[in-house]
Amino acid sequence: MENYDTLISAQKSFFRTDKTKDITFRLNALQTLRNAIKKHEDELTAALRADLNKSEFEAYSTEIGFVLEELRYTISHLQSWVRPEKVKTPLTHIGSNSYIYSEPYGVALIIAPWNYPFQLAIAPLIGAIAAGNCAVMKPSELTPKTSEVLEKLIRECFPKDFIAVVQGGVETSQALLNEKFDYIFFTGSVPVGKIIMEAAAKHLIPVTLELGGKSPCIVHQDANLKIAAKRIAWGKYTNAGQTCIAPDYLYLHKNVKEEFLQHLKAAIVELYGSEPLNNPNFTRIVSKRHFERLAAFLNNGEVFVGGKTNPEKLSIEPTVLTRISWDDPIMQDEIFGPILPVLEYSELSEVIEGIHEHPKPLSLYLFTENNSIQEKVLNSVSFGGGCVNDTVYHFASPHLPFGGVGPSGIGAYHGKGSFDTFSHKKSILKQTTRFDIPFRYPNVKNGLKKIKMFMK
Repeated sequence: MENYDTLISAQKSFFRTDKTKDITFRLNALQTLRNAIKKHEDELTAALRADLNKSEFEAYSTEIGFVLEELRYTISHLQSWVRPEKVKTPLTHIGSNSYIYSEPYGVALIIAPWNYPFQLAIAPLIGAIAAGNCAVMKPSELTPKTSEVLEKLIRECFPKDFIAVVQGGVETSQALLNEKFDYIFFTGSVPVGKIIMEAAAKHLIPVTLELGGKSPCIVHQDANLKIAAKRIAWGKYTNAGQTCIAPDYLYLHKNVKEEFLQHLKAAIVELYGSEPLNNPNFTRIVSKRHFERLAAFLNNGEVFVGGKTNPEKLSIEPTVLTRISWDDPIMQDEIFGPILPVLEYSELSEVIEGIHEHPKPLSLYLFTENNSIQEKVLNSVSFGGGCVNDTVYHFASPHLPFGGVGPSGIGAYHGKGSFDTFSHKKSILKQTTRFDIPFRYPNVKNGLKKIKMFMK
C-alpha cells in the first residue's frame, strides 16, 4: 500500500500558514470551485451517463445542480458564519465576555461513495473549504469516469497541498486511513462505516459517518393516496433506488392497500414508462455484484409490478413486492435498489413496534393528514431525518442539517451544518483587568459563604 505521508505533511504545512483561515481565501476557493463545475458540466454529465446511465436531468438535479446551489448558499452566508458568536455570561463571571470561535480542524479526509459520486464528494468538500480546512478526497473506484473528471476538475482549481484527489480501490482507502488526519468524513455502508470508525479511533480522529439502513415509509389510511404514490415512486426509484435515503420498505394501512398499490403502479408507468428496461434514461445498477444481489430479492414474496431484469445492461425494473414479512431476506439489510417490499398494518402501534425492533433508520417518511398521528410517529421513532407527506426532499434543504443517528450515522451536514461539521467550536472567555473578583480565592474571609450566595 502506498504511503501518503508526504501528501498529508504538505497539506498540514500549508494549513499552518493560516492562508485557509482567511475569509477572502475561502470565498475565492468556493467561487473557483463553482466556476469549474459550470465549466465541466458537460464532461460531468457524460461521465455520470457512462458510469450509471444517469440522464441529463437526473445528473443535473441530483448531482451538479445540487452542489451549485449548495455553493451559492455557502458563499452568500459564509461571512456571517465565520464571525465569533457572542454568548451570555453568568453573573459569577461579571466583567467578562464569552465567545464561541469556529476553528478549522486542519486536514480532512473525505471518502465518497459511488451512488452519487459527484454530489457526495463535493458537498462535504464545500463544508471543509468553508470552515478553512485542507482536504484529501477519495472518490469511488466503481464510478471511474466521474472520479476521473472530479480529479481533473480539482487539479485545475487547487494545488495539491490544499485540496487533492487520490484514486484507487480498497487498498487506497486502507492506506489513507493509516494516516493521521484531523477529521474524517465518510459516506457509505454501515459495515464500512465501522471500519472507518475503528481506524479513526486509533488516532482519536473525529468523524462524520453518513451511513444508511432500512428507511421506512408509512402510508396511513387518511393519506392523499395519489400524491403519496407519485412521491414515493419518485423517491424510491430515482437513481434506480441506489439512494441511502430512499424509502426502503413500505408500511401500508390495510384499508387503503389495494387502492394505493394501483396508484403506485400508475405512478411508475407515468414516471418511467410501461417498459422501463427500454427507457434510455433509467439508471442502471452500478456493478454485476450489486445487480446479482438485488436480482436474488425478486424471489421474495409476490411481484405486484415490475420484476424484470436485463443482466447485460445491469438494469432492474421498478419493482413492488407484496406478501412480504420481516423474515424475508429482502428485509434483513438495506436494499439499495429499485425494489420496494410492502408490509401491511392495522394499528399504528404495529408499525412503531416493527421499526423499534430494528436499527435506527437514516430516514422516515409518513403520509397522513392527521396531525396527532404525525406527532405520535415523530415523537415515538428515532431516525436521522425525513418528511411528512413527501420523500427524500428534506435532503436538498440547506436549512436542514442532514445525518443519521446510531447505526445510520454520526454527525450532520448541508448548509451551515457543513460549516459546523468541519469546525471545532472553541470557547473563549475574555476577562477584564480593571477589577478582580476576590471571592474566588481561598484566602478571602467568609469566601465559602460568598460563593454559596452565587452558586446554589
